[in-house]
Amino acid sequence: MAKVLIVGAGGVSRVATKKCAMNSEIFSEITLASRTKSKCDKIAKEIKDTLHVEIKTFRVDADHVDELVTLIEKVKPDLVMNIALPYQDLTIMDACIKAKVSYLDTANYEHPDLAKFEYKEQWVRDEEFKNSGIMALLGSGFDPGVTNVFCAYAQQYLFDEIHYIDILDCNAGDHGYAFATNFNPEINLREVSANGRYWQEGLWYETRPMEIMMRWDYPEVGIKDSYLLYHEEMESLCKNIKGLKRIRFFMTFGQSYLTHMKCLENVGMLRIDEVEVNGVKVVPMELLAKLLPDPASLGVRTVGLTNIGCVVEGIKEGKRKKVYIYNTCDHQTCYKETGAQAVSYTTGVPAMIGAKMILEGKWSGKGVYNMENFDAMPFMEELDKQGLPWKIIEMQPDETYEVK
Repeated sequence: MAKVLIVGAGGVSRVATKKCAMNSEIFSEITLASRTKSKCDKIAKEIKDTLHVEIKTFRVDADHVDELVTLIEKVKPDLVMNIALPYQDLTIMDACIKAKVSYLDTANYEHPDLAKFEYKEQWVRDEEFKNSGIMALLGSGFDPGVTNVFCAYAQQYLFDEIHYIDILDCNAGDHGYAFATNFNPEINLREVSANGRYWQEGLWYETRPMEIMMRWDYPEVGIKDSYLLYHEEMESLCKNIKGLKRIRFFMTFGQSYLTHMKCLENVGMLRIDEVEVNGVKVVPMELLAKLLPDPASLGVRTVGLTNIGCVVEGIKEGKRKKVYIYNTCDHQTCYKETGAQAVSYTTGVPAMIGAKMILEGKWSGKGVYNMENFDAMPFMEELDKQGLPWKIIEMQPDETYEVK
């Protein structure tokens, strides 16, 4: 029985909060806080009406450490779950250090003024977390998150040595709009329009946006074009998977999405610096985010599947071995359970599971940790129980993708 404070009230928070309420034997008291309290109240009412669980709500500005500390000291949670924007990771971490309460998030820190995200500024707080006697669990979403756990499971239970990892993210859902993003538009478009990067033999290699494309036959979905991007879990996995020679990340995009994004980029709508319009300073990317459909509104109209997993290749008992560990999710099934589409579901459920690992003492320590730093088995078992069942397909060692 434990208290949690959840910061953030978007689509992922809706899922995480509902799943915490569905596991009330662990999450005995849930508090939800956001800059817009009415969003928290709406989620709380839905949970009270359907699950008959009371959720306390508060307003908090997660950009201000002192305001967060005041709320934490009032609520007295055992864990703070950061389901806000990646821009706010550092302020929430610093508040947890001051209040001496453990911390969890779903994505690594992103610089508000730079199209860049990295763990460096979170990892550097390791000593402060140790001194405060608390832990921080970074990236407890799907990718990062479950993909890290898949890799840890492969290292701990399936392979003697791992040499190659490709993380594959396929969203084959259709929301009916000509152009929309399935999570925060600003975060999504900054991530996708940035240069790609992959790690090989101890070095990082940079590629132009969408320069490398491969076609992959996703189980239960079919063949999709997948493009090499930089993604944050590679930054920790290349340090923690011993013997690794290369790690890459691919994500699927349809031609309509790519055409719209390129057009927006060409006319300057993806800029993150201010421009002046009739005496008013505007950030084009922020304006675009306001014009696009709210990702939280997509659930009711999105149909189809997601398929996210890891192709892992290495050695077992002296022989080459290759597997695909993955999960598929149905958008409408997720919506019927939580009121959110599968992209929010696949992030919100692992956030709850990560919190459950900490609160049950199955994952413990003092300092800052990534998902692969712990025994993968209890997390994998919870995935099956909580709505994200996983599968493993044995592949032929010489089986390759069509890469262009």
